[in-house]
Amino acid sequence: MKMAMAGLYKRVLPSPPAVDFASSDGKQLFIEAIQNGTMEGFYKLISYFQTQSEPAYCGLASLSMVLNALAIDPGRKWKGPWRWFDESMLDCCEPLEKVKEKGISFGKLVCLAHCAGAKVQAFRTNQSSLDDFRKFVVRCSTSDDCHIISSYHRATFKQTGTGHFSPIGGYHAGRDMALILDVARFKYPPHWVPLRLLWEAMESVDEATRQCRGFLLISRPHRDPGLLYTLSCKHESWVKVAKYLMDDVPNLVKTDDVKDVHKVLSVVFSSLPSHFGEFIKWIAEVRRREDGGQNLSLEENGRLSLKEEVLKQVQETGLFKHIVAFLSSLTLCCRNAPTLSDENNLPDIAATVCCQGAELLSGSFGSSERYCCQETCIRRLRANGDKPITLVSGTVVNGSSEQGVDVLVPSCPNKLNCCGSGPSNCNGIYPAGNDVLTALLLALPPETWRGIKDEKLLNEMYSLVSTENLPILLQEEVLHLRRQLHILKKCQENKVDEDLGEPLC
Repeated sequence: MKMAMAGLYKRVLPSPPAVDFASSDGKQLFIEAIQNGTMEGFYKLISYFQTQSEPAYCGLASLSMVLNALAIDPGRKWKGPWRWFDESMLDCCEPLEKVKEKGISFGKLVCLAHCAGAKVQAFRTNQSSLDDFRKFVVRCSTSDDCHIISSYHRATFKQTGTGHFSPIGGYHAGRDMALILDVARFKYPPHWVPLRLLWEAMESVDEATRQCRGFLLISRPHRDPGLLYTLSCKHESWVKVAKYLMDDVPNLVKTDDVKDVHKVLSVVFSSLPSHFGEFIKWIAEVRRREDGGQNLSLEENGRLSLKEEVLKQVQETGLFKHIVAFLSSLTLCCRNAPTLSDENNLPDIAATVCCQGAELLSGSFGSSERYCCQETCIRRLRANGDKPITLVSGTVVNGSSEQGVDVLVPSCPNKLNCCGSGPSNCNGIYPAGNDVLTALLLALPPETWRGIKDEKLLNEMYSLVSTENLPILLQEEVLHLRRQLHILKKCQENKVDEDLGEPLC
């Protein structure tokens, strides 16, 4: 005899207004939409369709589903050796515990999509129109290179619950209906709804933010952003660094004694917050030692070549030359010299790089687990008969476990002659202080320098930081960092839900 069970097993889908995807009418809508070519986006989405793992994770589930459908590489492991977007990895713009308790706002989901490397356009209903929304739905339904996540209120469809996120899986033009792939599959199945009614559901105001809901148009950038550098909000110091770069630097350069580029760099770098190096990260190529040997895969070789080209382009900028000259002028007694200079102790850098690599491979990057690198070796080798590459190898210990780690780093002009030891000025490990600082200053908004009083110097700074004449790879790298900085600043100010506009490039 069956015992009565507490809890709920699904809900009955109110129909109308919705049409169950698996019903006879739903199947007919599906067939007709396929015949009319407005279900092209469906196939990729359905391949990665998932159920939200927590009652309040609808936004995270929708985003991870879309990111996987677009084949965007998260750049870090999920489980085992697999790189894969999961809700648990979308934790940079809002703590997961807070999302688990209260869900995520529209603006914070936009922030997450940006940080995950997607190209994002966000529209609230008071910033768009039903006709515009329909055009975007048609666009993403007739191709598989973009997808829409809708933020709406369930009550409009007579469903239980309040605010919800789910991807749109297709469109029926004849009946003007959209297919919602509801990520709360434990509650409601996928269902068709009138597009006009979906728009009304999105027009509702989110009580938490007092802002209208809306939709996200998410696509894959034509190349993975952040080839060599990325900004991180994992370390608690990121809020202070973001505020310094966006608020304090524009005020610092307004002083009367800023007469040349050297002085501009001096006032900017002399007040850098501690741990600013935790804010801008170098994206490494990491692998287990047993997985690589002396050979590079075509994928590894291609990414490493792009990193080297970005680094080369950074070093060819006029700003880089000024920063190198400035750092060279610092004396050893300067408080900032050890932090900013690239004259670091090579074995220490190598050990740090290998420990970070081991964290990435274990899927615990940024956690409190302690890693110790017992030995490191840095050498140049020729892989696959190609040009020499720089390989950092380390044996990393975490408790009783031991892991051999290889890290591929962009080639540098100086000849390496060290293996675990060597001259302190060996520049074989990046990011060195000079190229990181160059990338960081290039990423600041152009209006940062507007307060410089000397007109000649102002024009010179504008010329040095302009992205217009940068090579395309470096230009995209810088603009990606700038977008990250913009959205992180909005998060820091709790304004991400107020201003979703694209940052100025």
